[in-house]
Amino acid sequence: MASSNGGAEDDRKLLVAVYHPRVERTDRLCAAIEQSGLAVQMLPPHVNGLRPWLDCCFDLLLVNPFLEWQDPFAFVSLAASVAGRRPLIVMSDRDSVDDRMLALAAGADDAIGLTDNLPELLARIAGLLRRSRIAAGHLGAGELRIDLIDRRVERAGQVIRLPLREFDLLANLARVPDRPLSRDALLKAVWRIDFDPGTNRVEVHMSRLRAKVDRGFDWPMLHTVKGVGYTLRSRRG
Repeated sequence: MASSNGGAEDDRKLLVAVYHPRVERTDRLCAAIEQSGLAVQMLPPHVNGLRPWLDCCFDLLLVNPFLEWQDPFAFVSLAASVAGRRPLIVMSDRDSVDDRMLALAAGADDAIGLTDNLPELLARIAGLLRRSRIAAGHLGAGELRIDLIDRRVERAGQVIRLPLREFDLLANLARVPDRPLSRDALLKAVWRIDFDPGTNRVEVHMSRLRAKVDRGFDWPMLHTVKGVGYTLRSRRG
């Protein structure tokens, strides 16, 4: 199960990224989230590498860290670092106060014991997304300011006018400043494409975006990370 594609970017469903080690539990969980009107992307085990987690342009991260073979506190801390400013919900397959307290202490925004209470979990997801969208009305990275509601961009107080795709590229990079996003991640986030269409659309739009965001300013914010993708740097250096 994965997030749906197609449709205009303005109609993009909010994306919940899910990690749970048990497939049968994950399938039921993802189906319920999709039925609530959200998109879902399942994440692979982080022990195989964090790149799929870092490249996922999710709006909320939902994980179960309570496995016998790992340190739950360290897992939640890692998930919190990946989520950054985006909401993180930790779930446990048991109704345990200790599990919830550990998750909150390690950096989760919310914690819940997931037994058969899917409606409560969905309500918590909706509540956190609602609050985060209010807080996320503006993005900022260094001297860059992005108003997501009015689609207005300023750098060092100067207004920069951007068409839709360039604005969405910049906004996705600004959600994770100083962290590279791959070409595939940007194709999925901006164009809703899950495969490489064999075109240079990302490169072309990034070139246009650089010309507007960096040209005429003291230092470049947009950078190509060789072999990885693109990043927006929040400070000179």
